[in-house]
Amino acid sequence: MTHDRHSSIGIHGLHEHEAARGFKRILLLKRMQRVALAILGVLLVGGLIVMGLRFAKGSALAETSREQQMRYVSVISPKSSAQDNLLRLPGTLQGSIEAPIYARTSGYVSGWYKDIGDQVKKGDLLAQIDAPEVVQQLNEAKAAQVQATTNLQLAKSTFERWDALRKRDAVSQQELDEKRNALAVAQAAETSAKATVQRLQDQVGFSRIVAPFSGVITRRNVDIGNLVDAGGGSLVLFTMAKSDTLRVYVYVPQSYAPQIKTGNKAEVTLRELPGRSFTGTIARTAGAIDPLTRTMQIEIRLPNPDGVLLPGAYAQVAIKATGATSQTALTVPSNTLLFRPEGIRVAIVGADGKVHLQPVTISRELGTTVELGSGVTTQDRLIVNPADSLNEGDVVSVAASEDASPVKDAGKGAADKKAPGSKEKAS
Repeated sequence: MTHDRHSSIGIHGLHEHEAARGFKRILLLKRMQRVALAILGVLLVGGLIVMGLRFAKGSALAETSREQQMRYVSVISPKSSAQDNLLRLPGTLQGSIEAPIYARTSGYVSGWYKDIGDQVKKGDLLAQIDAPEVVQQLNEAKAAQVQATTNLQLAKSTFERWDALRKRDAVSQQELDEKRNALAVAQAAETSAKATVQRLQDQVGFSRIVAPFSGVITRRNVDIGNLVDAGGGSLVLFTMAKSDTLRVYVYVPQSYAPQIKTGNKAEVTLRELPGRSFTGTIARTAGAIDPLTRTMQIEIRLPNPDGVLLPGAYAQVAIKATGATSQTALTVPSNTLLFRPEGIRVAIVGADGKVHLQPVTISRELGTTVELGSGVTTQDRLIVNPADSLNEGDVVSVAASEDASPVKDAGKGAADKKAPGSKEKAS
């Protein structure tokens, strides 16, 4: 009807216009739907990516946590003590003579003539000290000595005259005694003046710092212009060592002390000289057990004619044990032991990776190793440097295997005794 009306009044095409507008709206709505779907798809993909990243990070964190909770250990197997009956002990090489050199007079260092590493002979000049105050005191002391000598001569001649007068009763005995006493005082004064001059002359001579023995300079602590004071509490000018023969001091466990005799041989080895050993002789023993460490100190004399061994170096000393050894006894490094209130234990790793704390008994202490009388076999895997927090049934992972040789760095501290492959982490 509306259409007829529009036709009657001459308005044509309105319905066609409305139809066109409706078609455009439909196209616009479809386009908006596609855009919304695209945005929704982007958001969905972004959400999936974020969830994937979070899941990956969560998995990595869980894996890291599992790795941190896992304890990585190094293991070692006991070996039969019948194969090696040597007592291995740590020691430090020292020169047969080692001495710090101090100044015997006060003054300034005017020059030094020997440095570290220099070979010197006894009496060689090491340094020169300028001591003008001592020289001035020496001149004053010499003048005082001349005065004391003059006074002595006067007192002596006076006493002789008064003694002659006393024989003729020209003077009293009291006056003669006074002159005799004055002569004694003058003699004492001259003696004191001579001693003062001699002392100061010696101090002037001490301005020349000379080598007390033939050896090598191991330390120099002075330079030109340094002020030094006389006395042992002052600065050490030089340190010398006689290294053609070395001393090695080691401490033998009480159980081995009766077997150590003067004259026995000892083999000395150094890590930095692989494949070489040096034979020394036990020169003396303390002859007593230290009540604090339950060890006996011994001194080993070690020839060093070619100077290969350096004083101060860390060394391993092997002494042949003469005591009887059980064929069933096993030796393990001392850093495999756990000292618990219930007794001594070793941590054995089973085939399933679980830890078993096995009680053991110690037959003998061999320095860096111990000899066990019971509790382990050669097939057991013992944890090296077990943590104090290790408990029965803990699960561990074996990171590396150690050779069944004694720990070489025992005595340097817990950090030095830890095996190179040890990666133990606390949970």
